[in-house]
Amino acid sequence: MTETFEAEKAQAAAWFRTLRDEIVTAFHALENRHEGSAPAGRFEVRKTTRSADDGADAGGGEMSVMRGGRVFEKVGVNISTVHGTLGARAQAAMAARKGIPGMVDDPRFWASGISLVAHMQNPHAPAVHMNTRMFWTPHAWWFGGGADLNPCIEYAEDTAHFHAEMKRACDPHGGALYDELKAWADEYFYIPHRKRARGVGGIFFDDLNTGNWAADFKLTQDTGAAFLPAFVPLVDRRHQTPWDEADKDIQLRHRGLYAEYNLVYDRGTKFGLETGHDPEAVLMSLPPMAKWY
Repeated sequence: MTETFEAEKAQAAAWFRTLRDEIVTAFHALENRHEGSAPAGRFEVRKTTRSADDGADAGGGEMSVMRGGRVFEKVGVNISTVHGTLGARAQAAMAARKGIPGMVDDPRFWASGISLVAHMQNPHAPAVHMNTRMFWTPHAWWFGGGADLNPCIEYAEDTAHFHAEMKRACDPHGGALYDELKAWADEYFYIPHRKRARGVGGIFFDDLNTGNWAADFKLTQDTGAAFLPAFVPLVDRRHQTPWDEADKDIQLRHRGLYAEYNLVYDRGTKFGLETGHDPEAVLMSLPPMAKWY
C-alpha cells in the first residue's frame, strides 16, 4: 500500500490553486489590453461540490468562468479537490487502465487538479485546453495532464510556437520526452468517428508514477507553467485580425468537433460525471455556441 501522502496532496492542491490564480490574472490582463465593443470580461467564481452517495463531505472546488468578454467568448478555469470511494464502474475502469491491485477491497480515492478550456471571440484566435491533476488511492498515486491547441483557422507559426513552448517544458525531464508526450496527445485527442484530430495537438500524459513523487510533480508543474507563454502570445497576435461571417461559420463548425470529442471520448468528462462532481463544472468545457450540418 502507498503512504497516505498527506503532505504531498496538500502541496499539489495548493499549486493547482496558485496556477489558477496566475492564469486568471493573465486573462484579465488580456481582456483589458485589447479593445472591443464589449466591456472587458471578468471571471465569476463559485464553489462546486461533489455528491457522495452517503451524503458525506466529498470535497469540491471552485469554478471560475468568464463569458462574453472582449477576447474570450467563454473561458473556464476550474480547480477541485475531491475524495471518497469509487463506484463499481469507476473501480473497474481504474483497475483495467492502471492495474491497481486491491481496488475492490479498498476503493478510496483522492484527486486534485486544474482544468481550463477557452473559446475565443475572434475566429482567428485559437481555442485551447489545459489540465494537470494528481490522483491517489491506498494502492497507487499518479499525475496526468497536458495542453492542446484547437484553432479553427490554422496558422503554422502559431502551432510551431505552442509546440516549442511545450517542448521547452519537457526537455529538462529527458530529451525524448516531448516526442513521446506529443505522440500521446495526437492519439488521445483523435476523433475516430470523424477520422481526424480535434486540433493541432500539444502534449498529454497520464498514469505518471516513476516512483519519484517530487520529480513527477516537477514535470507536472513545468508543463502547467508552460501554458501561459505558449498561449497568450497567440491571442495577442490574432485577436485584432479582421474576420467575417464566413470565418465565424468555420469557427462554429469546428466547435462542433470539440463538443463531440468531450461528450463521447474525454476521460475527464466521464470520470467527473461518473463520480458525482458538479455537472456544470464538468461540462464547463463545452462551447457557448456550435454548429453542425
